[in-house]
Amino acid sequence: MSFLSHLISGVSLGIIYAIIALGYTMVYGIAKMLNFAHGDVIMVGAYTCFFAFSRYQQPPLLGVALAVVVCTLLGVGIERLAYKPLRAAPPLAVLISAIGMSYLLQNSAQLLWTSNPKVFPSVVGNGSVKLLGGQLSISVITLVTVGTCIVIMVALVWFTGRTKMGKAMRACSEDKGAAQLMGINVNATISMTFAIGSALAAFAGILLCSAYPTLMPTTGSMPGIKAFTAAVFGGIGSIPGAMIGGILLGIIEIFGKAYISTQLSDAIVFIVLIIVLVVKPAGLFGKKIQEKV
Repeated sequence: MSFLSHLISGVSLGIIYAIIALGYTMVYGIAKMLNFAHGDVIMVGAYTCFFAFSRYQQPPLLGVALAVVVCTLLGVGIERLAYKPLRAAPPLAVLISAIGMSYLLQNSAQLLWTSNPKVFPSVVGNGSVKLLGGQLSISVITLVTVGTCIVIMVALVWFTGRTKMGKAMRACSEDKGAAQLMGINVNATISMTFAIGSALAAFAGILLCSAYPTLMPTTGSMPGIKAFTAAVFGGIGSIPGAMIGGILLGIIEIFGKAYISTQLSDAIVFIVLIIVLVVKPAGLFGKKIQEKV
């Protein structure tokens, strides 16, 4: 039963990575840039929910909704302030701006909320479901995480395939210049992408801190890096790739901790990534793009 228990834990953790990775992969797929401040948006969402739920005694759903609204507005603000002025700038300038925004958010959080660890109360309770005569236990947060992931994936597939804005995102992903010639507002489309990615970051931050209840200004840093690894693993720019990459990464991490070493689990994750990139540089679901020179 320990194998099944570790597998369920790995899937649960991997789904959180996958939700975070969706934000990375959507922004990269459309804007062709890496938003390294994404991990810190996770932290802001978790803190917003924490203070609404714990300190001000608001209902959990209201805390979640408030976190989503704050992160959505923050994501749009980051895009307008740090990335929009650099739309035509070299990739290195955009990368430096992203790293600077990440440090700005981390240090602002430290000034506002201090660096003292806070215990995040689970928004769905601490119960569990017993299976196989009580031999297998699945926590409620795991079930909620899986359910949230399914809803998000179905909603994203419907949104990108059926709505006008979703089709505009796909067009911008293929060719921003051609999309603009067809009357698509590229700037508004990119802003919407940041808004959706940041809203997903809020959900991910709440689920992450409900499962691992230590909240600090650096809460999103390591999960953000691992989620970026998951996006690259699955094929950055691919929504199914981000989902599969995140789940596989979570399973690898949990099994690495259980059967190899807790100290080496992070190293194992990145070693597997290196192997995948050596064998298939575009990732599991990525496509090779040929450019004419």
